[in-house]
Amino acid sequence: MTVAAPRLKLLLAEDDPLQRMLLERMLSRAGYEVETTTDGADALQRILAGPFHFLITDWDMPGMDGAALCRRVRAAQLPDYIYILMLTGHTTEADLLAAFDAGADDYVKKPANQAELLARVKAGCRLIESERRLSAALAQVHQLSVTDSLTGTYNRRYLSEQLPRELERAHRYDRALSIVMADLDGFKQINDLHGHGTGDEVLKDFADRVRNSIRASSDWIARYGGEEFVVVLPEVQLDQATAVAEKIRSQCDSTSMDTSTGQHRVTASFGIAAAPAAPEGPITADALLRRADEALYRSKRGGRNRLTVADPSTSDVRVSDVHGS
Repeated sequence: MTVAAPRLKLLLAEDDPLQRMLLERMLSRAGYEVETTTDGADALQRILAGPFHFLITDWDMPGMDGAALCRRVRAAQLPDYIYILMLTGHTTEADLLAAFDAGADDYVKKPANQAELLARVKAGCRLIESERRLSAALAQVHQLSVTDSLTGTYNRRYLSEQLPRELERAHRYDRALSIVMADLDGFKQINDLHGHGTGDEVLKDFADRVRNSIRASSDWIARYGGEEFVVVLPEVQLDQATAVAEKIRSQCDSTSMDTSTGQHRVTASFGIAAAPAAPEGPITADALLRRADEALYRSKRGGRNRLTVADPSTSDVRVSDVHGS
């Protein structure tokens, strides 16, 4: 029994109606999802618009020929690699070198032998699958490298890499950006009295409460160190960021955390800072974090379980107002 090939999405560019019909039927029977087109220009538009994995193209087509199509596909720098198999009646060494130079991965001489064509498509699909597995593995490794293993939030490395990018984007497009720095109150006492296991549960519970209070599509949280977290809020004004921080503070203040050693009321203190408006010039990530950290320090000194807002009108670290219990 023959095992069907994986249903990768394949585009066939062939201007000859009979050849196009025969090739489409052959590939479909082999288990591939096939779309067809009659010219290179249309093939290029479809590739730019859709998630194709494999392109089979005739060399000789009206308008944009197969070699030109290959060059345009490679120049497009698509997010996923497209394997290109050229169908060609050109058999000289110079022609074949030109096909590879244009970006083709392989070629089949016309008229195409069915067994050879399917074998070469299958080989190309194996390379595509290998590339996809490698890309997924690399993405997973990167994700693990920027994720805090305990809480599932981003870690300080990610914060150091991504916050400058968020600030640069906010300044370029004249958009708001605010950050909230949070610190759990009396966390050392939790560890000392109930053990580090309970402390870990408290940290995970707090991270979940923060995630439930921010926009999953754009906002993000990073563990800054120990029991300290930074919440990054793109396109959020200072007053909106203050409301987010107050929502988290109030939830911690009013609802105990369930742990393996019982329920514990754990409050948190907050410092909020916003990037200045674009005409005032960009602010560095370190400077913005210092402003939020100073505001957090004022919250701690002011009695904890409260939030403090850094003055947005100056680059100096000052505090304009204090909220909370």
